[in-house]
Amino acid sequence: MSCTVALSNSPVFSPSRVPSPSSPSPSSPSSPLRILRIQKAPLSNLIRASSTTSDCSSSSTVLKRKRPTRLDLPVLGSMSFGNFPVTTPSGVAGLVEVEGDGYYVCCKRGRKGAMEDRHSALVNIQGHSKQGVFGIFDGHGGVKAAEFAAENLNKNIMDEVGNTTDDKIGEAVKNGYLKTDSEFLNQEVRGGSCCVTALIQKGNLVVSNAGDCRAVVSRGGIAEALTSDHRPSRQDEKDRIEALGGYVDSCHGVWRIQGSLAVSRSIGDQYLKQWVTAEPETRILGLKPELEFLVLASDGLWDTVSNQEAVDIARPLCTDISTQQPLSACRKLIDLSVSRGSLDDISVMIVQLGQFC
Repeated sequence: MSCTVALSNSPVFSPSRVPSPSSPSPSSPSSPLRILRIQKAPLSNLIRASSTTSDCSSSSTVLKRKRPTRLDLPVLGSMSFGNFPVTTPSGVAGLVEVEGDGYYVCCKRGRKGAMEDRHSALVNIQGHSKQGVFGIFDGHGGVKAAEFAAENLNKNIMDEVGNTTDDKIGEAVKNGYLKTDSEFLNQEVRGGSCCVTALIQKGNLVVSNAGDCRAVVSRGGIAEALTSDHRPSRQDEKDRIEALGGYVDSCHGVWRIQGSLAVSRSIGDQYLKQWVTAEPETRILGLKPELEFLVLASDGLWDTVSNQEAVDIARPLCTDISTQQPLSACRKLIDLSVSRGSLDDISVMIVQLGQFC
């Protein structure tokens, strides 16, 4: 005999509230569930109850067998943050797929624990079909920072952009990052999040990052990185940290700030905020036909897949009019990374730039 119990595995990828690994909640409406099959208890596990007479002269033993009822609960899908729900939810726990208006997302939980990646997308902003803002967020030290960034960064960017002129759009995006960081720090919650965002507005592509999430564009089939990873091993980042009184050292081949954090920019990380800034680096390009699609991904992908490999794998599924399957391209990139031994959470978003020209 066996019974089936549904347990929360906390692998939610869109920025809905998710319990921390230390306090799981099986009631989260957006958490996919994994099914754990419990085998019949052996005889040694039976409960032994003893009853003793008042003069302790005799005793009896009663064996009681617990027979739990069978509970079959469905695996729940996830909701995408932004204007569109998931249209192709995966039935596999630990995997979420999103097909939006001009963007496609696939996220897979790693084998290290709870899923800490999040994503966000806002399109058709104020009725403008050629405008959108997209983001991938890779949390560390818990999921709270990635959740907060996914829920607030894109909106803060749009608020700042709406209050500035076109020639200061880079400054507006920076202010959106810093505002989000300040708001999160005020909550006094532990953890941090790397971020990469792409704003499409008025024929421009504005890509920003803080940390080691990366943006790569296909320019006629040639991969072009639009961001540079913020790691303590980068000479300019190392110099900046040391100028502020911090130190960078290598532990087991990984360069870290104060022997702790392996990225040098992020939202959150209050205990290292003296050296870890949320100020992004930003690059602005005009949208042109040769810019085919944009890949935004967490380092779970880039640690095992090169920029050009990502473009080579995705391009046939993103540019061939008769066989366009960008969501399958996201999935293939994740499968390749996993096949190469990635244990990390992996989130991949592809934005079809031609739809926003």
